[in-house]
Amino acid sequence: MKLRHCALLALLAGAAQATEIAVIVHPQAGVETLSADEIAQLFLGKSNSFANGQVVIPVEQSAGPLRDEFSTRALNKSATAVRAFRAKLQFTGKAVAPKEIGSSADVKKFVASNPNSIGYIDKAAVDGSVKAIAHY
Repeated sequence: MKLRHCALLALLAGAAQATEIAVIVHPQAGVETLSADEIAQLFLGKSNSFANGQVVIPVEQSAGPLRDEFSTRALNKSATAVRAFRAKLQFTGKAVAPKEIGSSADVKKFVASNPNSIGYIDKAAVDGSVKAIAHY
């Protein structure tokens, strides 16, 4: 019985890891790709512009498993550590946290409507309204 539970947990953990995250921008943003470091800088609040100097608004879901996975994969921090890091930077006036939006669909809609924004969604949800520039 314990073996079955362990096998089920391993299967579920593998399924949770199977979600591929796409970092997205507006198709007319003028950005083809960003390095992992550039993405982390934007979402941690350490930078507020693309390499071309264009000011950018990072957006993300208010909460949820995708946000937690993005924190782990792209920012190399737990979601709790990311919140603490951002709070420290905001308190000292050195950064502004990403704009929080309700769902992945809302993130995609916001990015599709704002050429100076960047967000992340499940790769399966990417369509012609946004452009994927990185995957995790």
